[in-house]
Amino acid sequence: MVSLRCKMAVKEELDKLKLKHTSIELGEVNLKKDITGDDREFLRKGLIKKGLELIDDKKSLLIEKTKTIIIELIHYSEENPKINYSDYISEKLDYNYNHLSSLFSEVTGTTIVNYIIINKIERVKELLLYDELTLTEISLLMEYSSVAHLSHQFKKITGLTPTYFKKIKQYKKRIMLEEL
Repeated sequence: MVSLRCKMAVKEELDKLKLKHTSIELGEVNLKKDITGDDREFLRKGLIKKGLELIDDKKSLLIEKTKTIIIELIHYSEENPKINYSDYISEKLDYNYNHLSSLFSEVTGTTIVNYIIINKIERVKELLLYDELTLTEISLLMEYSSVAHLSHQFKKITGLTPTYFKKIKQYKKRIMLEEL
């Protein structure tokens, strides 16, 4: 659960089933009493209708928590942590990073580092489209060592330079406006 909307959707489904809970947090719900098999199935179906998923096994739950921390940090946080990502994730989840990293790779088929890079590039795309910050400002905001490093990583992931990506989007917007 990354957003308030997700938490509200889960709360709504729990309330429908009259399941009392003590907290709804980062991919985890604490219920006051054990859930029956029927209620679990109704909850699962209700969550699926809302585009969410009920995760029962601990490995998947830990992976989802890891993903949520990364997404919150890159897309929704005002400020990046003062420590590196691996220490931050490890501290937040209270797990050894090496354990988290190998579990993440085993379950998802990609590394935590690659997942972070992909999310950073998606955030850079969003910032480029807003057209409020220069590439240098975006580079600093996203904690790249230089504009060249950001540009290299952006091109490696998207196949385009940031400048060309921005130009294509502006061109497409202009075309759409002309068609009105």
